[in-house]
Parts: sequence; structure tokens; C-alpha cells
Amino acid sequence: MVRVNELKSHDGESVTLKGWLYSKRGKGKMLFLLLRDGSGICQCIVKKDAVPEAAFETAKGLTQESSIILHGVAKADERAPGGVEVVATDLEVVQVAEPYPITPKEHGAGFLMDHRHLWLRSKRQMALLRLRHRILKSFRDFLDNDGFLCVDSPIFTPNACEGTSTLFESKYFDETAYLTQSGQLYAEASAMALGKVYCFGPTFRAEKSKTRRHLTEFWMLEPEIAFADLEEVCDVAENMLRYTLQQVLEHNRQDLADLDRDPTLLEGWDRDFPRLEYDDAAKMLMQWQEEGLYESEFKPGDDLGAPDETMLGEHYGCPVMITHWPAEVKAFYMKQDDKGRALGVDIIAPTAGEIVGGAAREESLEVLKQRIQDHDLPMEAFEWYLDLRRFGSCPHGGFGIGLERTVSWISGVEHVRECIPYPRTINRLTP
Repeated sequence: MVRVNELKSHDGESVTLKGWLYSKRGKGKMLFLLLRDGSGICQCIVKKDAVPEAAFETAKGLTQESSIILHGVAKADERAPGGVEVVATDLEVVQVAEPYPITPKEHGAGFLMDHRHLWLRSKRQMALLRLRHRILKSFRDFLDNDGFLCVDSPIFTPNACEGTSTLFESKYFDETAYLTQSGQLYAEASAMALGKVYCFGPTFRAEKSKTRRHLTEFWMLEPEIAFADLEEVCDVAENMLRYTLQQVLEHNRQDLADLDRDPTLLEGWDRDFPRLEYDDAAKMLMQWQEEGLYESEFKPGDDLGAPDETMLGEHYGCPVMITHWPAEVKAFYMKQDDKGRALGVDIIAPTAGEIVGGAAREESLEVLKQRIQDHDLPMEAFEWYLDLRRFGSCPHGGFGIGLERTVSWISGVEHVRECIPYPRTINRLTP
């Protein structure tokens, strides 16, 4: 058996394809079947005089998404999808599909999401899933090759460390547990054992948000580095993203084409990311508001909203790194400089907004204890976390990167609900 994406290396050879009928056209003595197998879509030519009579009659009766096994000869042809087609010599039917509810006609987003388990078979959605795989593989390959080890964090956590308003509560035997918002704190502990680690898994936010950038369940990769400062955190994040762009351009050109994504955009992003401090970004945003270039309620000292992130992304035309934030809008565990600014970094990507959030972590036991008190958090819940500062504390830092927003940015697909196989949102729990 040969996969569709391998056909070019089998030019002139007899091959067997196993897959599903994507579409069919033709009449009389010749049929054109588009067969998909997950790796790509191939045009197969079924001639009446080149296959057994029963096979030709079977091909005529095939319905969309019927599963088939096709035998034939691969022939290079740049006019065909993928640059190669297969001239059939025989055809077997595994199952003739019932009338398919998703056809080439237009459907609304609600209908498609209700049939997400079937919508994934469309060319665009298959391209997104392959792209998602490549992006995640690139993240992990980059970190693995740089000496990082994958040490995953738990999904169930025992306490609501930063308030319960955006946490999902769950009964956990005789206790109450919460679905994790981040694996970072546990990754910090892993880094104190192994030096450079990352965790990857689902994270959950019970935000009642309906924007195109939000999901209630999303996947996040979180590296943590012992003996690192903010600059090293920024360097690792930037280099990982640029490596990912390079890998997508090398391996996923056809997927970009299926998504109508211009690869020159990605090529233009593979350069040094601009870095500016929050105060400078705030001045720019205020000036643009005064000039009437965009509307926003942002004022200096605020966190950035979607319109502000969009303006910064459009202005630079590439990912931009915002550092040195007001401590009031950042988490308690972030280290502060001598001006009281949080040594954090957000990476804002064009169209997708924030895709990375990172920081240097506070390594002082006494300072961290005071921060926990200042944020009205339960000290006992953080005793294990404080142990990291009691036993071998050192400067360290890390970041989290949202997979779906990264897929949205690279693919050009606006809504993150298409960038995850089965989206969970405020109003969707099925399929």
C-alpha cells in the first residue's frame, strides 16, 4: 500500500491506495475519482476498458465518503492534484456510504460544528490538522534538540490558586479539585530537578467569552528553564517560533495552498522579532487612539485587549515581544525589577493576538511569601511551591504557548474553533 503523499516517488509503478471517495465526476467510459487517505487527495482515472467490468459498474455507484481500495499505476502529471494521478486497474469497495450530510453546498458554522466529526474530512480541515501536527512536532523537536525533557504536569489540581472565577470545579472522591489553567507551577518543580523541561497538555478556562480567540479547553506547551533570566526566556520562545515557521514552509506547502495561505507571509516573519517595553507600547497605543486610527478603552497601566494587540501586530507586521509589564496586571510569581515592573513577556502575533506569555519567576522565598499575602491567596496551598525557594532556589523562567492560537496565526484561519479537532466553548460540548 502507498500513501497519497508518497505517490511522486512511485512514478510509473503499480500502487494500491486505501481511502475514501472525496468526489466523483465523469460519465460514459471514463470516471474521475478523487480519493483521500489523510495524507492528501489524489485523482484516480477509472477507464471502462482498463478495469474489470464489475469494478467499473461499482465505481459508477460509489457515493461520497465510500471507503475503497484502488489498484493502479501512478503517473506524474503536474495538472493533477498533488502533481500525480493514478490510472486504475481494479477497484474494491469496503463500504458504500449512506447519503453524506456535508456536501459541497454552503453550510452555516453551527451546522458544521454540529457535524464536526464529519467536517474534519474536508480539504481545509484536513490541512489544518496536518498543520497543527507539524507545529506541535516543531515545538517539541526544537526543545528536545536543545536539551529539554518533557515532564508533564497534572490536569487535576487541589486548590484554586488564583481565584475560582475561571476554574472548572470537579468532585474528586471526598475532595474538591479543579481542572488546571496551567502546568507552569509543577513545571517549575520539574525544572529544579532536570534543569530544562516542558509540559504539554490540555488547559481549561471557565471564562464566559465568545470571542474568536477563546476556547474553554485548549492545549498549551510550557517550557521552564533553571538559571534563566527574561532575556533567555525571550530568546528560546523566539527561536522556537522561527524554527516552527521554517518547518511549516519546508513540509506543509500543500496544506498552506489548501488554506489559501501565502507562504511569503511566513517567510517574512522569520526574522528578529521586535522587542519593546510595555511603557513604549502604551505610548504608541495612546497616540494611535488620539489620531483616530483605532478605538479602544486602553489606558496606560491596563492589560492589552484584543484591539490593542491587533494594532501592534498590524503595525509591526510580524510577532512583537512586549516586556516589563505593570506588576498589577501580571501574576504574583513574576519577578520584578528595581522599578517594580514585572519581568514578563507577551508575544503578540499578527491577527492572532497573544500567543506566548512568559516571565522570569521570583526566586526569593520571603518576597514570594509576601506576594502570596498581597494577592490574598491561601499560604498553605503554596507550601510545596515555596519549598522550591527553600531548597536550592535559583533564577529561573519560562513561558506558555497556546497551540490553537499559533495554528490560527500561521494558517490565517481567524477562529480558533477550527484550529482544534473538537472545540469546547461556552456554548458547545458536542460532538
